[in-house]
Amino acid sequence: MKNQIEYSVVVPVMNEEENVELLYNRITETLKPLRKRYEIIMVDDGSTDETFNVLKTIHRKDRNLKVIKFRRNFGQSAAMAAGFERAKGKVVVSMDGDLQNDPKDIPAMVEKLDEGYDIIAGWRKNRKDKVIIRKTPSKIANRIMRFLTGVQLHDTGCSLKVYRSEIIQKMRLYGEMHRFIPALARIEGARISEMVVAHHARQFGQSKYNITRTFRVILDLTTLNFFIKYLNRPMHFFGMIGFAVNTLGLAMMIYSLWMMANGVYDLEEVNVSLSVAFLMLTSGCLFVFFGLIASLIINTGDKKNSRLMEYFTKTR
Repeated sequence: MKNQIEYSVVVPVMNEEENVELLYNRITETLKPLRKRYEIIMVDDGSTDETFNVLKTIHRKDRNLKVIKFRRNFGQSAAMAAGFERAKGKVVVSMDGDLQNDPKDIPAMVEKLDEGYDIIAGWRKNRKDKVIIRKTPSKIANRIMRFLTGVQLHDTGCSLKVYRSEIIQKMRLYGEMHRFIPALARIEGARISEMVVAHHARQFGQSKYNITRTFRVILDLTTLNFFIKYLNRPMHFFGMIGFAVNTLGLAMMIYSLWMMANGVYDLEEVNVSLSVAFLMLTSGCLFVFFGLIASLIINTGDKKNSRLMEYFTKTR
């Protein structure tokens, strides 16, 4: 369509009053020469400074800038999810709002996307961050990520990524899952590549990163590992647990009856052990039931997943 928006740039920001106007200018300077319709979606994730007021002022001058305001801080994943949901472009770009990502890398990443990929991830090869707090934990997380997911990206934490809209608008993000989008997309068969991108030291404001975030990322990695292994076959997960618990319960029941028959246990002791065995058998059956329900949900699917699979079927 003639009026179709080509590019949507989604930028979560929090307390970046000194950066947002500079970032807006740099994105605009990059996208205008492309002569394509574009929109910039900045999501204010509960800022307590003048970030939102600065964005409102820019919005009055340029309607290409869309602003979403959260009443409180919900986290980067929630902010990105809100921006992705409202993005109308055929190509969606995500990036940080601290001026460390460079908008000038966007055109080259879009060109690589046109080579047949669904996601192009940025690789901050020459990263300008502190070694102990940022770079070392990031390297460890990246190695764990590659091991668990099989997605061979050097820098999963780089927010500068380019997506086809069919991919990103179907994602459900929570926790710190925004950094795992390529792995989530790979489950559905997405083609993923990466490019070395520029990375600048922060000039204004303070980093929102702290060491506790590393532990949250590790917990989300555990969730991601579950998704990758069992998303399409939850019965394998719940069924294994149910089988193990049922086996223990049945063994305890047989053992208790045998001990009673040989006069080792009195009636009161048998009642206690049989009650525990019965509880274990019931729990095992519940796990199997959970697996059946989860399999039913997965096999039925929702409309979003059906459209996503239809996209992959048509384009592969």
